[in-house]
Amino acid sequence: MPPDLRELAAGVKSAAAGLGFDLAGIAGVGERPELDWFGEWIAAGHAGEMRYLEARNESGELKRSALAHAAPWARSAIVCAANYHTAAPLSTGPAPSGAGWISRYAWGAADYHDVLLPRLRRLEAHLREEVARRSPGTELRTWAYVDTGPVVERVLAKYAGLGWIGKNACLIHQQKGSWLFLGVILTSMDLPADLPAPDRCGSCTRCLDACPTEAFLGPGKLDATRCISYLTIEKRGPIPEELRPGVGRHVFGCDICQDVCPWNRRATPAAEPAFQPRPGLVNPALDGLASLDPEEFRRLFRGSPVKRTRFSGLRRNLAVAMGNSREARFRPHLERLAADADPVVAEHARWALARLEDRRKERSLGKSAGERR
Repeated sequence: MPPDLRELAAGVKSAAAGLGFDLAGIAGVGERPELDWFGEWIAAGHAGEMRYLEARNESGELKRSALAHAAPWARSAIVCAANYHTAAPLSTGPAPSGAGWISRYAWGAADYHDVLLPRLRRLEAHLREEVARRSPGTELRTWAYVDTGPVVERVLAKYAGLGWIGKNACLIHQQKGSWLFLGVILTSMDLPADLPAPDRCGSCTRCLDACPTEAFLGPGKLDATRCISYLTIEKRGPIPEELRPGVGRHVFGCDICQDVCPWNRRATPAAEPAFQPRPGLVNPALDGLASLDPEEFRRLFRGSPVKRTRFSGLRRNLAVAMGNSREARFRPHLERLAADADPVVAEHARWALARLEDRRKERSLGKSAGERR
């Protein structure tokens, strides 16, 4: 391999670090066995309503099933990762009574796309400048994106040496755990690839065992239609009734399969100010969120990923979480939601009220049995 390409690759990774990325590596564009199952996964309906995952090229091939299907001109991929871990409580730890859960990645003041994409654009410009300087006249094609391109980022990240794909289907780095945002630059420049990291999950199955909705099809494979993150963010309309109890107190996303991962115990908190938790978003009070009006929702979550669930989606999720709390003090909120003009919100609130009533009867029966003794 020409020394200048090695130097170019090293310079790009160094520039990525200077732009605030915690990890950077380069992947080649060969066949990836991790994607062999993708077509079957789509055909089985495991993507649910996420139709963008079904995008196909002009030949009818699923773009995400192979990089060659999405960008046949690409010869390598620069993959960058930013740590978003914070020294805040876990979803699996003790929580205040009546608290909900918003996924850790949405605690900050800004959407991670808005934080990382400008950095990735600057890295893309650096690459172009270096190629032009080293090899004037070289035609270079690039495509930079954060979580919006038709490729499976974690697979590219694995082959860029950023970590392994855990049984929870997340990329895991030995020192930084799995709290990682990924950004990718596809390029027509054939840069030297890094070596993939070895799988270090071993016999551990804590993530698989901890999932309340049994969303995992097996190690590294997820049925999105059962995943709490999908149900509370991507899913429109009603959440399947049989899955609602498993949603627990989650109102936006889920961190359980990461919170129980041993590799995240040693992960260091991120230094990025934009990812630090805002007051009230860690273990948020369900009644406080339920009291928001549309304008307050927009103001509180302006620039936040939480806006993706929309005001109606948040109220639907809040109804489920309040029902699962089995706390009678949420009855007034649920009665108000049960009269909501949105039929989905109203139906979920009625379901939640029935949960509260079941709990009241259980306590009454328990008290009666105690008195008879």
